Amino acid sequence: MKRILFILCLLAGSALSVFAQLKTSPITRADSLRGNYGPLKSCYDISYYHLDIKLDIDNKAISGSNEIQFTATQNFKRLQVDLFQDLLIDKIVYKGANVPFEREFNAVFVNFPQEIKKGNRESFTVFYHGKPTIARNPPWDGGFIFKKDTEGNPWVAVACQGFGASSWWPNKDHQADEVDSMLISMSVPDTLQDVSNGRLVSTIPQAGGYMQYNWLVKNPINNYSVTFNVGKFAHFIDTFQGEKGPLSLDFYVLKADEEKAKKQFAADVKPMLQCFEHWFGPYAFYEDGYKLVQSPHLGMEHQSAVAYGNKFLKGYLGRDLSGTGLGLTWDYIIIHESGHEWFGNNVTTKDIADMWVHEGFTTYSEGLFVECQAGKEAGAKYIHGLRKNIGNKHPVIGPYNVNQEGSGDMYPKGANLLQTVRAVINNDDKWLSILRGINATYGLKTCTTQEIEAYISKQSNLKLGPVFDQYLRKTAIPVLEYSISGDKLSYRWVADVADFAMPIDVQINAEKSMRIYPSTKTKTMNMKGLDAATFKVDDFHFYVFSKKIN
Repeated sequence: MKRILFILCLLAGSALSVFAQLKTSPITRADSLRGNYGPLKSCYDISYYHLDIKLDIDNKAISGSNEIQFTATQNFKRLQVDLFQDLLIDKIVYKGANVPFEREFNAVFVNFPQEIKKGNRESFTVFYHGKPTIARNPPWDGGFIFKKDTEGNPWVAVACQGFGASSWWPNKDHQADEVDSMLISMSVPDTLQDVSNGRLVSTIPQAGGYMQYNWLVKNPINNYSVTFNVGKFAHFIDTFQGEKGPLSLDFYVLKADEEKAKKQFAADVKPMLQCFEHWFGPYAFYEDGYKLVQSPHLGMEHQSAVAYGNKFLKGYLGRDLSGTGLGLTWDYIIIHESGHEWFGNNVTTKDIADMWVHEGFTTYSEGLFVECQAGKEAGAKYIHGLRKNIGNKHPVIGPYNVNQEGSGDMYPKGANLLQTVRAVINNDDKWLSILRGINATYGLKTCTTQEIEAYISKQSNLKLGPVFDQYLRKTAIPVLEYSISGDKLSYRWVADVADFAMPIDVQINAEKSMRIYPSTKTKTMNMKGLDAATFKVDDFHFYVFSKKIN
């Protein structure tokens, strides 16, 4: 959901903004080590993790190991994993023996005694301990959260999107390679519970008054979604009859909030799943189930264990980000964070620079949920209302290979781009097929913006490349310049992309509308009944500006 570079700010006359701000600090060697998917990362493909750690709440510390199983994609003797330098590595073991390693910033370079051959399946284990970073303002500021519930019980969680999963466990911390499956073993005081991703397969008593919770994740998972939630929880269950059959629903909340949670979750969870399965296709993680877990922070899209902290309020902490009132009829965190199960967790971008695919599509899903509840125009109205949060100061897509995302406009601008593309396509059956097709084609794997753009263009049979370029890689919104003289309309797009062309609907008089096909070259056409007084550009369904010129 929100990453370390997020801020909360009140925009004049608007709801509380939750959108990211572009990182403006210089790109560093550490950024390149993390963000570049170079030969020391691409030489191996992760197949399985076994993360096994013990949580020391009193000392705010962790200790344990991660077994990393992989398949070599080429011959090599050296690879890179990642672990923040404030966590100490005790040893790295390969085939029963310690192997040498070096560290540079948060990168760890492992040296093997002999060349590992392409196609070989191997494993090594990193043993480590230390005190992970504590988040100052989670989830915008990443790290561990140590709090107490209303009854004084420990309540511990983690949120690390953008900040890095390697802030608390060793892994190949890059979105390009999702592990195929993993086992998460969390040892916590036996008076508490742990809830992690996937399904609970066993609990094993440990020495010193600890209990180990073992959670098996059967589906590919991105690193930042891997999580734990430790506390004293009430657990209640339900079932959703979905497109792939019964989907288990598990809810973990603080015991004092159980009744409020049952009411709040019942109102939105099943309608959300029904709506999103309709628009995006079946939930991708039936084998791992769907969970909502009450967290000591606002929320995060942890795969199959969505973190929830919206205080059982409608809207975003009781606010409507669209300013339309439509956002106050449902719980923002349930809808938005669950929407990420399709875009972010199922469809994952290779580079953080393309995070608009996660956030733009998921913000657009909010409008689709409104549409499911109140009709198509209500959904469009909600998306339109989000425009007040767009700054248009930096491109939506960030620089590649340096662990840097683009502008926080990726949320509302990304959603309005998709609303615009839907209007351009002008065929809701085809639009439905495209959204479902994206999840079917790119689900459970990683992809690029270019692949998503090409897919939409191909399936719509439209040349949409210049449209994506203008909205994602430039900052300005296209302006339709037009002039009217009698029955003659002259018009053109003013845009940064030289070959920008996009159809748009216009109202030519009080009773008639039509579609025109502007480009950056001026076109002129005669329109019978053209009325300058009532002429209007459809800037509601299309995110554009217009300007009448003499």
